Amino acid sequence: MQCIVNRRAQFSASHRYWLPELSEAENIEKFGACSRFPGHGHNYVLFISLAGELDEYGMVLNLSDVKQDIKREVTSQLDFSYLNDVWAEFQQTLPTTENIARVIWQRLAPHLPLVRVQLFEHPELWADYLGNGMEAYLTISTHFSAAHRLAHPHLSQEDNTEIYGKCARPHGHGHNYHLEVTVKGEIDPRTGMIVDLGALNQAIEDYVVEAFDHTFLNKDIPYFAEVVPTAENIALYISNLLRSPIQELGAKLYKIKLIESPNNSCEIYSTDSESNTVNTTKPEPVLARI
Repeated sequence: MQCIVNRRAQFSASHRYWLPELSEAENIEKFGACSRFPGHGHNYVLFISLAGELDEYGMVLNLSDVKQDIKREVTSQLDFSYLNDVWAEFQQTLPTTENIARVIWQRLAPHLPLVRVQLFEHPELWADYLGNGMEAYLTISTHFSAAHRLAHPHLSQEDNTEIYGKCARPHGHGHNYHLEVTVKGEIDPRTGMIVDLGALNQAIEDYVVEAFDHTFLNKDIPYFAEVVPTAENIALYISNLLRSPIQELGAKLYKIKLIESPNNSCEIYSTDSESNTVNTTKPEPVLARI
């Protein structure tokens, strides 16, 4: 039986987003504060995912050996380094989070049966690389606080209480929602980016955080006057809000994950089909929450 195992590692390093063929003004316009000399640093957290069959000892691989491979090929070289100079690959393509993950894959692939390299630049930004050429995934994590009431507008209070329980109480309740937006794209061979990170952050801020934060969703967001603001419906709505703005930035929305509480979360995977398009027609009454 095949199994996937994960090994965690970490390193601290600095980097700078700067292209010598551009002027200072052009670098500042393109990379913002990340272009400042002499660079800035992060405490990177790395997860290496490996796949294989279980051996007679109940292991895919001896994780002590995996630890040494990662240390030899990656962390011992990157820890306390200036990334732009430490590996030749970063002379050609800047050491963005997504490109670091890609190059780490290249360094480890001859030694380990990789299925994923995941690299956290900090807890609110990370990249995933799956070995597909220049394709990578970038995730931004953010949050907003909002209240809602789970009650279908065409059902009685008694019916809503039967379906949604306490969540149907007339005055609603609130959550500190945790939102993860994952985009997919090709790493630019010079900048190392799949998307302009500043522009992506701004789109999420404008279309979601600013619009949703400190609202009563049922009353302040017109869409939820007729659609029950379950975590699932909120995530679907956010997906549809962000799909076009992200596409305009040159990437594709891949996933929305909405964490309503430590106990409840949902994920919406975006596709090019119309199946996830927001339905603006009046919904039919529901008999049960699925």
